[in-house]
Formats: sequence, C-alpha cells, structure tokens
Amino acid sequence: MSEELHELHEHAEHAREHPDLAPVTLTMAVLAVLVATVSLLGHRTHTEEIILQNKVTDQWSYYQAKDIRLHTAEAFSDLAGIVAAKDATAAAKLQQKIGAEAEHYREDKKEVQAKAHELEQEFALTNRKADRFDLGEVFLEVALVITSITLLSGKRIYWYIGLLLATGGVVVAATALLLH
Repeated sequence: MSEELHELHEHAEHAREHPDLAPVTLTMAVLAVLVATVSLLGHRTHTEEIILQNKVTDQWSYYQAKDIRLHTAEAFSDLAGIVAAKDATAAAKLQQKIGAEAEHYREDKKEVQAKAHELEQEFALTNRKADRFDLGEVFLEVALVITSITLLSGKRIYWYIGLLLATGGVVVAATALLLH
C-alpha cells in the first residue's frame, strides 16, 4: 500500500507541472480510496465466509453425532427385545424407553439437518458477495493503472477508459451489497 501512495505522490508532482492533468490525478486519488474500500469489504466478507464454513462443518458434525446416537439407541432397543430377561415387564419398559430416545434423536436430527442446510445457504450467499467484491476490486485496480497511463502518455483516452472501468468496478462491488 505504501508503494501505491509513493506512486500517487510522484503522479501528483507530475500534475503540478501540467495543470491540465489535475482531474486525472484527482481521479487516481479517488480510485485509490475506492480500491482500498472495496478491498477491505472483500477481506471482511472472506473472513465471514470462513466463519460460516466452520459453522456449517460443526452443524454437520452435530448431525452426524445425532445420527450415531439414533442408530445406537435403535440397536440397543432391538437387542433388548430379543434378549431373554428375568423380568419381562422391566425389559419391555426398557425397550420402550430406548425406543422413545430413538424417536427423540430422529426428531432432533431433522432440526439439526435443517439448520445445516440454512447455514449452507448463508455460506453460499457470502461466497457470492466475496466474489463480487473481488471482481470489483480487480476492475478498480485496472482502472487505476489505466488512468495513470494518461499521466505518462498525455492522452485522455486512457482517462476515459479508466473512468469506464472504475464505474464497472463500483457497480460490481455495489451489487454485492444488494445480494440477499
């Protein structure tokens, strides 16, 4: 980043010698701020993306734990039903209790699975937002470079191309904020 500031300083010195290029240097300063802003938003969105990915993984692990408990309870219930017991009433109660636990795990598993799918959708949305910020940043960085060519060549066509690319970058980055 300090290298970019140094480069901007050099361009400002060049612009002092050529006042007709002042709008170009001002554009470059604005573009540098936009690049920094979109870059920051992209980094924060990527951080949020990583956190969500961890939550998704944790939720599916929780689902798996519920599924293992369900299968264990079902197996134990089946075993209790076939093993000879001295007290048939107590064995039947135990089998009923284990069956109720299995049903409880079956219901819990559905809720955990629904939450995991919800988190996956939130992760996908955050991923799309991060991609938009990244693409917007690329457009803005290219716009900054192309605009700086104006100072070197003195041809305003590069400034106009830079403005066009910058507009595209801002629009692409702004669409990230509109995604829901």
